[in-house]
Amino acid sequence: MGIPRQDRIPARVRSGEKLLPEQARVHNRELLLRMLYREGPHSRADLARRTGLTRVSVSDVVSDLLTDDLVREMGMRAGSRPGKPAMMLGFNEHAYQTVALDLSHSTLYRGAVLDLGGSVVTRRQVEIAGSTGAEAVARVVGLVRELTDEVTAPLLGIGVGTPGIVDLGGVILGAPNLGWQDVNLRSVLTERFACPVVVANDANAAALAERSYGESAPDSLLVRVGVGVGAGLLLGGTPVLGSRFAAGEIGHVVVDSDSDRSCVCGKFGCLETWLSTRRIQEDLSGARTEAEHARVLAVAGEALGRVLAPIVAALNVSEIVLSGPQRVLEGPLAAATTRTIRQRALTEVHGDIVLRLSGLGDDIVLRGATAMVMSQQLGIV
Repeated sequence: MGIPRQDRIPARVRSGEKLLPEQARVHNRELLLRMLYREGPHSRADLARRTGLTRVSVSDVVSDLLTDDLVREMGMRAGSRPGKPAMMLGFNEHAYQTVALDLSHSTLYRGAVLDLGGSVVTRRQVEIAGSTGAEAVARVVGLVRELTDEVTAPLLGIGVGTPGIVDLGGVILGAPNLGWQDVNLRSVLTERFACPVVVANDANAAALAERSYGESAPDSLLVRVGVGVGAGLLLGGTPVLGSRFAAGEIGHVVVDSDSDRSCVCGKFGCLETWLSTRRIQEDLSGARTEAEHARVLAVAGEALGRVLAPIVAALNVSEIVLSGPQRVLEGPLAAATTRTIRQRALTEVHGDIVLRLSGLGDDIVLRGATAMVMSQQLGIV
């Protein structure tokens, strides 16, 4: 079975937009796949009723999806409805696999082969060992090569979540921790492995993972805390990248201009000087009592709340998800963040803002990288 072409049209069509027959067929395919993926098994009649497509159109598209093994017949519907029981159709999570990479850690690159349900088939990792620039790219290529050798189903594509600013073409415009500037990682991997490749910021990948595999609301902000601090923003379930692909780069927003906390960017008082895992651990090392420990985390949470409050007020997001070390983020830090947002934003509008920890754990970027490939190739995330 061939890989769907990479230049597919968007599945979400603007009202009144005219589609050519081939475009309409691709749109209908994505529409049905997305419904089966998100909602579980449906009959052909269910799909026609829910989408507004004719039964003939649904049957034609379903026939193609069955041939491609993306959809499987699950058996007759159980129940007591009159007439002949309907055949239920379900999304086949095992039709393809993806190779996913997470480059956001300070000491190693993590990779995995995943199925379309986000389950890990096999894992690999490689020590960074201080490598930057071309050497870092070579380590990434080597990790992908190891993983492609472990693929046991047709390969849908390769997804990479990386720190830094990444444009739509997969060019990493800047990732200081990796020593990368204007590195076209997508092109490198496409040439080496001859398959579709998606490269995106790790926080944006994590936000998409929460939407695809977690419990994220359509309008949500995911804050990822690690070596640095970044955010992924979804509005209407769609990632927001910004005109220069730097939406969510909140780590170097100055929280306190009078602070003597120096940042790697050359400024003082950036959010990362309170919230990066390295700086939090440094601050916690000086805490001698439980109360002092809680105070360190609360101060970091207040700093985060100061940065997030204007974002919440401007965009009216309904949910904030924190991703990172749970022992650091839960408790005093999360409580202080929520309290600060409510103090600084209009209570009548934003008082019910939900802040929670991600439940996807350490695999959130890997699963997000898989979701990116599925979104690009199948249009279903």
